[in-house]
Amino acid sequence: MGVSDQQQQHWARAGGDGPCPGGWLGQGEDDLGHSLGAGNGAVRSAEREAAARRETISTATSELQALPQSCTPIPRTWLGRMRPLGALFLAALLTGAAAPWPDEPSRTCFFQMLSGGDSFFCRGDLEVIYPELGDVGCSYIPKCHQYRERISREWGSPRVRYPQADKNKKYVLMLVDPDAPSRANPRSRFWRHWLVTDIPGANLRTGDVKGHVLTDYVRPTPPPRSGYHRYQLLLHEQPEHEAITLSPEERISLGSWAMESFVKQFRLGSPVASTQFLTKHHQD
Repeated sequence: MGVSDQQQQHWARAGGDGPCPGGWLGQGEDDLGHSLGAGNGAVRSAEREAAARRETISTATSELQALPQSCTPIPRTWLGRMRPLGALFLAALLTGAAAPWPDEPSRTCFFQMLSGGDSFFCRGDLEVIYPELGDVGCSYIPKCHQYRERISREWGSPRVRYPQADKNKKYVLMLVDPDAPSRANPRSRFWRHWLVTDIPGANLRTGDVKGHVLTDYVRPTPPPRSGYHRYQLLLHEQPEHEAITLSPEERISLGSWAMESFVKQFRLGSPVASTQFLTKHHQD
């Protein structure tokens, strides 16, 4: 039983808190080894079926249910199904079966949710949607299928959707990098990647960001060997009759933006919703 390319691209997430609930059914590419689990019985079974290794792995992969690309919660019992799949991958490695990495490009991506303090930033069901990836809020951008390179060099501004937006209000959206030039030394923090004001609430409900653009969208481009960068989206309600502008100095430079002063100056208050995704240089 095969799986279409489109199905293999879908994301599956488990239930939990926040706009992108819980954890991924599978780990990020950097942590996949930790998810293989204790599948000794499945390993022995896979060894007995060495002649059909590829078919076995393909069948196990096909059991993953294709879900919408947004943050769709599914029962936590699905997590148990990943353990046999992890064991089968481990069996392939132990028995010499051809594995989809590192020499062969994998057709299946494993995505990783943010955890710990990074996950606390995600509030209010704000969705940030890129081509092929769907909603990347509260997650790492995977390296597979050149996604990190494509988000840095190819794709334009994402759709940003806020289902709870008030149709009678306007909003301010900002995208910043607090880790410029690196998380260890953020001397240019709050690098401004996008700033849009006067966004109608009705547009945000559909993900259509149309308003007064103060800073054109700048793709996430972490420098080489600078580690993961957080790309944070903050959505504020815009006070009525408030004309929001950037100073001449702010328009000249994107880096070292005094975001907190900007928020205070125009009485934006706390964000009604926020989310972030993490990525690093595509060659790292």
